[in-house]
Amino acid sequence: MPTPLNTNRLPSLVVLRGPSCSGKTTTALAIRQAVGRGVAVVQQDVIRRELLREPDLPGALNIDLIATIVTRCLTGGYDVILEGILDASRYGTTLRAVIATHPGPAHVYYFGLPLEETVRRHATKPNAGGYGEHELAQWYVPNDLLGVPGEQTLSPTQTQQQIVTRIITEALPPRIRPGTAPPLPA
Repeated sequence: MPTPLNTNRLPSLVVLRGPSCSGKTTTALAIRQAVGRGVAVVQQDVIRRELLREPDLPGALNIDLIATIVTRCLTGGYDVILEGILDASRYGTTLRAVIATHPGPAHVYYFGLPLEETVRRHATKPNAGGYGEHELAQWYVPNDLLGVPGEQTLSPTQTQQQIVTRIITEALPPRIRPGTAPPLPA
């Protein structure tokens, strides 16, 4: 199904995964701001902590609900950015199934930050008092890759703007509104 603002391509699925405080949410929201309408941002924390107020447990409702929301948005023609820690041990099977059944392009990015960098970044956040280094260490799983084709690791040396530009370029082709495409050569 074409995206709401583009009739010439299937919607893209972009998955942003990685440790807490690695820049996933900031990246997802910056991409949507840059791209504009037609992009749904599905945030693991919003669904699990705000909508359901549910702990992150294997087999919990939030896992299937995330998959349902992502799939429905894709079916509705939206490009989707799914972001969260999305630990492979709990979310991997469901995420791999969503990726495998999506008929359009899927791009999976893992924020490969060391624990020390996530702790440093956490200290700069307004909610830094809500949890600390101990919790970050408990949640941290190094190199928690899904193992899907084309999965890419983002380096901690890349700037936020470099990451945003890279993902837009690789995963979200320009939108062509009906009647606005450049004419074909004669």
